Formats: sequence, C-alpha cells, structure tokens
Amino acid sequence: MGKLQLEEVRPDMGSSFKILNPRLSTTFLWHLHPEYEIVYVEAQGGPRHVGAHISRYEGSDLVFIGPNIPHLNFDYGVHTPCEQVVIQMRENFLGEPFFNNPEMAAIKQLFKKACFGLSFYGETKAKATPLLKNLQQLNRFDQLLCLLQIFQLLATSAEVELLNNISAVNKSFEKQRTRMDVIYQYVETHYNCKPDVNELAEKVNLSTAAFCRYFKKQAMSTFTDFVNSYRINEAKNLLLQGKLVTEACYATGFEQLSYFNRTFKKITGENPSGFKKRMLG
Repeated sequence: MGKLQLEEVRPDMGSSFKILNPRLSTTFLWHLHPEYEIVYVEAQGGPRHVGAHISRYEGSDLVFIGPNIPHLNFDYGVHTPCEQVVIQMRENFLGEPFFNNPEMAAIKQLFKKACFGLSFYGETKAKATPLLKNLQQLNRFDQLLCLLQIFQLLATSAEVELLNNISAVNKSFEKQRTRMDVIYQYVETHYNCKPDVNELAEKVNLSTAAFCRYFKKQAMSTFTDFVNSYRINEAKNLLLQGKLVTEACYATGFEQLSYFNRTFKKITGENPSGFKKRMLG
C-alpha cells in the first residue's frame, strides 16, 4: 500500500468538468484531490473506503465525494467485470453567481454535504444510473444539462447516507486523515497475520486505551471488528475468484474455519459457501 497520493485533475477540453471511464485496476490507490467527484461503479462487489468510512458495496455503488477527502479506488481488489463512470469538477465550476441563483439552492446544499462523503441507494441510484451511463454520448451542452439533472436528483433525495461524521473542511479532519492513513496502511499490510493494536497505537502516538477510544469514535466500530470486516472483504474477493472457502479463510488471517464462517455470516448475513454460490452460480 502506497503513500496517500494527490491526484491532478484537468477538465475535458471544451468542458468545465471531466468524465472518466476508468479501466479495472486491482492496485491500491489511496488518494485525494481538490475536485468534487461522482463515482458510479458496477461490479459484483468492492470496497467503499471514503475518509474514515470503510464498508463494501454489492452489485453497484453511487457516491458523491467532496474535495480533499482521501478515498480508495472503488475497483481495488475487484477481479470480475467492472463498469465505472467518474465525473470530476471544481467547486463552483460554473461560476459563483450561477450557484447563487435560487433554482440552485438544493444543489448548493448537496455540495456542502459532499464534504462528509455521500452514498446514494434505492430508486435514486436506479434513476441516476442510465443518465450517468449515457453522459459521454451527448454533446457538451447536453452533458451539462444532464449533469445538472443528476445533481438535482441527488440533492432532493432522502435515499442517502453520510459516510463520515466530520466534514473535510474541518481543521481536525487533516489530523484524522493522517492518522487514518497510517491505520489503513497497517491493516492493509497486516490483516492476513495478527495486527497488533499496541503496535498500531504506538505508530499514531496514542496509548492503547486512547487509540481504542479514538478508533471507535472515528470508524464507529472496534478495531477488531474493523480488521474482521477488512478480512471478510478480502475473503469475498478470493471467493469470487473461485477459491475454496478454506483457502479464503486461512489466506485472510483466520485461524479457525468455524470462526471464519461465524464472522462471515455476522457481517454479510450469509455463510461463505452460500455467498460464493449466489454470486458465481
């Protein structure tokens, strides 16, 4: 896992924003940029790792990420067919006066909330999907109109989850970002052996007790639960590659198959063999 990277984004020629269709990448890209970003991804499953939030999407995901929120590429560790649409734009990319028009009030609030990282689901995601997929087929003017339509859809939706409890514009977010970067690097490197909470606490200059309190507040889970969730995410990827349940178990750091099965079901709601059969069957 590499160092947190700054991604340089340039708008498409003749446009005020950039549209991407990234190719599948299994490399770990933990990065940030000053642009806002809409990400839509279709895959059997992958990581949703935005700021201090980590979880997994199944089937598809739609997120809106504010500026300077570190995030992981949504195709990390995905080894099955994957389709992505990414749209990146600067704040007030159409000019401050345009965003101050009363018709833009809801969208302006959406951009403010994006500093927490937003995930959309349900009917909202279903309606946004064809608009996003068709965006590159339009001329520049119609692309802009469609993008505004997508923003209005997201801005007026109640089917949304805030992914972080602190905004990226908060000064304390920078310190948290640095700490969480160290934590993620450690977990990514040690998940398949025995992550030592004492060693990690020392790396971020906290006592073990203080680290446990800090981590639970930021990630909204215990460190043990976080590591187990990370392991199960990796185990899912292995199962989707056709690995045996026992192979996925021991490759992700679990020492007992029974504990692996219990943990997998607790996190996903189904056992590993059932997951594999459902997804590959």
